[in-house]
Amino acid sequence: MNKNAIHPLEVENTSSDIDKTDTALSLRTPPHNIEAEMIVIGTILANNKAFESVSEFLKADHFSSKSHRKIYEVIVRLLDKGQIVSPVTLANYFEQSGFLSEIGGKQFLAKLVGFVSHIVNIKDYGQLLYDLYLRRQLIDLGQNIVNGAYHIDPEISAMSQIESSEQKLYNLAEQGIVGNDFKPLEASILEAIHTAEQAFKRDSHITGVTSGLTDLDKKLGGFHSSDLIILAGRPSMGKTALATKLAFEAAAAYKPEAAEEAQEGAKVAFFSLEMSAEQLATRLLSEQTKISSDKIRRGEIQNQDFEKFVEASHNLSNLQLYIDDTPGLTISAIRNRARRLKRQKGLGMVVIDYLQLVQASHSSAENRVQAVSEITRGLKILAKELNVPVLALSQLSRGPEQRDDKRPQLSDLRESGSIEQDADVVMFIFREEYYLAREQPPEGTEKHMAWQSQMAKVHNVSEVIVAKQRHGPIGTVKLYFDGAHTTFKDYIPDTNLPEGM
Repeated sequence: MNKNAIHPLEVENTSSDIDKTDTALSLRTPPHNIEAEMIVIGTILANNKAFESVSEFLKADHFSSKSHRKIYEVIVRLLDKGQIVSPVTLANYFEQSGFLSEIGGKQFLAKLVGFVSHIVNIKDYGQLLYDLYLRRQLIDLGQNIVNGAYHIDPEISAMSQIESSEQKLYNLAEQGIVGNDFKPLEASILEAIHTAEQAFKRDSHITGVTSGLTDLDKKLGGFHSSDLIILAGRPSMGKTALATKLAFEAAAAYKPEAAEEAQEGAKVAFFSLEMSAEQLATRLLSEQTKISSDKIRRGEIQNQDFEKFVEASHNLSNLQLYIDDTPGLTISAIRNRARRLKRQKGLGMVVIDYLQLVQASHSSAENRVQAVSEITRGLKILAKELNVPVLALSQLSRGPEQRDDKRPQLSDLRESGSIEQDADVVMFIFREEYYLAREQPPEGTEKHMAWQSQMAKVHNVSEVIVAKQRHGPIGTVKLYFDGAHTTFKDYIPDTNLPEGM
């Protein structure tokens, strides 16, 4: 800043609206700075190019004075039309519209230019006005929260009011944040090359958050920021088990000391709307200790197993994995809680189990298609807003049960229109063994022998069918399903055969 420039904090607030003889009253006056408002307007009138420094974030509503709001609004309108703005052009405009006296007349417009006697940094003043505007909005929001809490409406719960207030507070925080401007193609090309270079330097050659599963990482390149990934399947296919595995591997791969370009893991938020946090923890404990989750649940464990529990609990407690098992969350509540976690702890990935249990904030319960559309759209916005991958589980319709080949298709997605449209990646999980085990023929027959041969081929084999991938190929990835410990591993054909076969 020029040494002769006036700093906005040096401007004395001379507003006549404040009764300086009443200290208590002045403390309750909404924060504002009339002189700073006059300096901003006067600087633009003296040099129209100065407007470029504040045009992206300073709006007419940010001025506390009604006359200043009107003047600034007209300045913006005339400059947008390519016209020169000066006290003369403004006086003509307001005279023709009949508002000249309301803004103080020609003398006031001339005074605005003369008010700026030194070189000023208009951007500093604009940011000061914006800060004061936010403070006034914060005061209004606080008063509305208090008044709303006093007003008891049987149809509006306290939690709904909290969620609504948090949403409004977040929206207030987001106001005025300048978005990305146009980028030249050269800059975008360099970013793409940089991303490719990061993947090249990594041993796994992935650019997103790792899944911990080699073949799945090869197919997807990891889970990418701002992507909405749908993992769908029929009941008992292992959706939650796979999602838990993916969340665990992402959190386990997170290295706080790693440079951003070398970071393959992430801090993970897991919204479990179906299972409790304790049940998810039991599954992770089972995988780490190699003790059946069923035995852990029934207490069928040995004394020596507790040593394994202690070691596993120590390893798991260091993971950056946060579980929220609140049932019936709305999409608005999920977004608010994810934002809060990112502010407080940091966040690199969100997992939601599962989509159909999320409550829409506005849509009618009877119209599930509309409700799911709101939810998937909200999840995609969340992914872009927080710049993290969002993995959402989804149920499938009964379509696969009616076909000979029970592998899922995109048309099987329940309330499928918006899910398929909003998702960047759609994956289906399929285990042929589950269906084949329920078709066992009588023992001793040729059909039974053929059935045994088929069962041997699909024993513990799971398929992840990538049916849609906006940025890459589709196809099928085989995984090993460990039913005893309810988890998934990389598929290695030679190790998948049952003992004795």
